[in-house]
Amino acid sequence: MYILECADGSYYTGSTKDLERRLWEHQHLQCANHTRKKQPVKLVYCENYDRIDKAYFREKQIQGWTHKKKKALIENNISNLEEFAKCLNETNSENKDVYD
Repeated sequence: MYILECADGSYYTGSTKDLERRLWEHQHLQCANHTRKKQPVKLVYCENYDRIDKAYFREKQIQGWTHKKKKALIENNISNLEEFAKCLNETNSENKDVYD
């Protein structure tokens, strides 16, 4: 599972069995539309898995994250990662007083 930073500052999250080949594809416009339109791209984070289904699951998890949360992961900023992971909606019991 990997994260690319695009020229516009956005992040692209993907998974592959061959990271070197996939990076080449992203850099030579043989890839996702998101990265084709936002060149150049650079690898900023990766995690290795023994099975592609595990990497794909992690990819989908991270794709749902905010930009701030992805940046905290990339920077290995655990305290911010935990803070950005907190549920802020009214169904969270920790927020009961805020929404009452």
